[in-house]
Amino acid sequence: MNYFDLFNLEPAFDIDTALLAERYRELQRAVHPDKFANDTEQQKMLSVQRTAQINDGYQTLKNPLRRAEHMLSLRGIELSHETTTLKDGAFLMQQMEWREALEDIQHSQQPQDLIDELYDSFSEFESSLSIQLATLLASNDQADALLAADQIRKLKFMAKLQDELSRIEDGLLD
Repeated sequence: MNYFDLFNLEPAFDIDTALLAERYRELQRAVHPDKFANDTEQQKMLSVQRTAQINDGYQTLKNPLRRAEHMLSLRGIELSHETTTLKDGAFLMQQMEWREALEDIQHSQQPQDLIDELYDSFSEFESSLSIQLATLLASNDQADALLAADQIRKLKFMAKLQDELSRIEDGLLD
């Protein structure tokens, strides 16, 4: 299913999330199961299915990474359950540096300074990736779609690093 069509939005990485939320509420009102309480069981079931579809579409489009993956899936590129590894040497080296920095936090005299530096580094890198991703997704070229898939893989890795850093920070506060 094309969630952009469902919400009557142009397929794009950068979308108006306020408009998405407005359309979500409109669609939810139109298919809410309570509206079909006196209808046939089939109508009730269709309403529940449609509501689930709308919820899934909304969750997909409001999250930039899931939105990007959906855009690629519409082009026949599925990233959901893949195990493809990145072959970007510079990115792999950067990963190793970040991993070492995460380990160093535990032994640092000023762990919060390292945490703040990592958050800044992650944010800067993610911002750069997102800009590149938006450009690649705007292209209709299949080669750009494959490059976009690599950007998404990198952003997924960054999300995992962010989570790990948050857990380390929470652990230090406890």
